[in-house]
Amino acid sequence: MLKKLYPEAFGRYLALPLFGSMMEDFDNWLIKRGHTRRTRVQLIWSTAKLDEYFQELGRHNFIDLTSEDFDTCLRHHLKHRRHRPTTLLLRLFFEYRNLLARVVSEPAMPFRSYLEPYGAYLRDVRGFAPNTIQQHVATLRQFLYYLERRQRALSLADLAARDLEDFIVLEAKRLGRGSMQHLVSHLRGFLRYLVMKGEVRPGLEAQMDTPRQYRLEKLPRALPWETVQSFLGSIDRRKPSGLRDYAVFLMMATYGLRASDIVRLPFNAVRWRQDEIRIQQQKTGEPLVLPLTDSVGDALLEYLRKGRPDFSYRELFISVYAPIHPVRHTAVNRAFQYWVMRSGLKIPFTYGPGCLRHSYAVHLLRQGVSVKTIGDLLGHRTLESTCVYLRMDVEDLREVALSLPKGMGEGVR
Repeated sequence: MLKKLYPEAFGRYLALPLFGSMMEDFDNWLIKRGHTRRTRVQLIWSTAKLDEYFQELGRHNFIDLTSEDFDTCLRHHLKHRRHRPTTLLLRLFFEYRNLLARVVSEPAMPFRSYLEPYGAYLRDVRGFAPNTIQQHVATLRQFLYYLERRQRALSLADLAARDLEDFIVLEAKRLGRGSMQHLVSHLRGFLRYLVMKGEVRPGLEAQMDTPRQYRLEKLPRALPWETVQSFLGSIDRRKPSGLRDYAVFLMMATYGLRASDIVRLPFNAVRWRQDEIRIQQQKTGEPLVLPLTDSVGDALLEYLRKGRPDFSYRELFISVYAPIHPVRHTAVNRAFQYWVMRSGLKIPFTYGPGCLRHSYAVHLLRQGVSVKTIGDLLGHRTLESTCVYLRMDVEDLREVALSLPKGMGEGVR
């Protein structure tokens, strides 16, 4: 591939004293990551300049390069940023080939040995899902790191209620009540685990207060259906990212799908001959069969023909810029905020793509669709999960409102 990239000068790059023997592999690696021809030309040229720099450092064989050498190179090019992307990519390539030891950034903790066993306990004994285990372990890592920094406990047997209280007060400065409930629940679970192992005294977990959060105290974040249509129409479909994002958000607005279901949607989920989409819901694990509408089918075909890079991932939606990989949940959130900003619509910045799911449910409700049918379409297991959307039917609430007694409104401005 290097010969096609540099038909006349490829021999010069293959003869580089330091990187010459791996230039062909490096270029093939860039191709697999999805870098364009134009980007590859710049990166290969820049690699030759880095070859000269590392030789000046006294490195005459690529096996002599260390992580510290790449750090030094990055600091050297703070002002001349032209070579920084190449340095980062070349370092990733060395790590991919196991030529460099990865730098572990996680701080050393005397309590780190608890993380893996507790995660295994949550999986094997409690039967938690992988995502739930990840959340519990993340909270635990943060708490143990806090103890290590404060040096309040030389061992977990020395834990006191004050240590827990100080950590909770610190986290309450950045978390809402809902998130704080999860945090306290995670800590209580870990303390019960320690009690079971005989490492802390019983009753410590009961000394943590949890924030009070009333059920159904917040309204779902639903948009007027006209706003949803305007948002979809504002997405620029002249470029690949617009074609992909339009298909994603159209599916959310058409079927009320969760972002987690869409990002993991495989190719075989869309059954073109049967005019249906088969989804395995990530949250409930239940299958969901939906009709393939003409608008969604057209959007998917346009994305596949003009927007999706030619990479053999089983997932339907992938990134459009290097490195190419399946779209993640966070990418859907960023794309939603980006197109909201571009649209100029009055959509609160705090709203995420989940508001399209809520908007879909409220739209069906106002069309006279039964709550049971809405719940089936949304993939809810119980009617209770669906009834939360009834609170958004403002028009029906206005019909049952009582008139204000005469004279009560006087003086009110």
